[in-house]
Amino acid sequence: MAIAKAERLMNLALCLLGTRRPLSKRELRDSIEAYVEAVRPGQGAAGSEDSFNRMFERDKDDLRELGLVIETVESLDGEVGYLARRDSNRLPPITLDAEEAAALGLAAKVWQQARLAGAASGALQKLRAAGLPEDVDPYEAHGALEPRIPVHEAAFEPLMLACRDRRPVVFDYRKATAARPEPRHVEPWALECWRGHWYLAGFDRDRGAERVFRLSRITGRVRTRSGRYSAPVPDVVTVRETVASWAGEIADRTARIRLRSGSGFPLRAKAVSVRELGDGWDELEIPYGHGLDAWLVEFGPDVVVLEPAELRADVVDRLRAVAKG
Repeated sequence: MAIAKAERLMNLALCLLGTRRPLSKRELRDSIEAYVEAVRPGQGAAGSEDSFNRMFERDKDDLRELGLVIETVESLDGEVGYLARRDSNRLPPITLDAEEAAALGLAAKVWQQARLAGAASGALQKLRAAGLPEDVDPYEAHGALEPRIPVHEAAFEPLMLACRDRRPVVFDYRKATAARPEPRHVEPWALECWRGHWYLAGFDRDRGAERVFRLSRITGRVRTRSGRYSAPVPDVVTVRETVASWAGEIADRTARIRLRSGSGFPLRAKAVSVRELGDGWDELEIPYGHGLDAWLVEFGPDVVVLEPAELRADVVDRLRAVAKG
């Protein structure tokens, strides 16, 4: 069984690497003997087609896990095809010194959890084969702290794969100020972790602009869609700046708030100035950027926004939405 699967994967990889145009599933099915066997009569036309589809999707995912970059291309008539360009699957020789190997090992330890543990371990095995120094243990302790990035949202894995494969997605999203979720059609760019929460940066097709979505507000299942992206994907630095800006990391103004004494220490740490008002309240001047309203709501009755008026209105709207459930 293992030999048969390995041969099938090899044949599929050769077909995808050897073509200059995208091949449809039908063409791949007719070109690989194992797929021809899967659709032979005996289990009914529908059953044999379903068997092939499941086998093909598993094989495609396995090749991607092994590092093969497979592109999904939709033709003008709507037919989906696949190919693996040689220039996208050719890497220069990899040489790592001890410090670089240790850094990669530390990064892999971050993902030693849940569904990503296997991928992290597999990546290190590939690096071993590519020249990772034998005297370096990438899993050895690097200090008293164990690096971990928590991933609790069910949307994380399908969005991570969609970012990798450049596949548009559809999901239901509930804004903090909305009583119910609404569908979003997004071209995903990258996932970022900020303040313990995961965010997706991408192009919102319905609004025709870049947007950032907090994964914990995605409800239901993430569905992928075929077709190419309609907007260019920015480089990594730009995406990270976008995530930071929309999550409130970048501030271009200041706001004045009243804060109850002995509370809101994260706000106090960012304050430009703090003045005691008496009666158990302080006045703070804090940096004001996109997302500050959502952060202030988390402190509930301990915070009162003084100015600007637009920030006060946004906080009030969010509190009303929470009160409505």
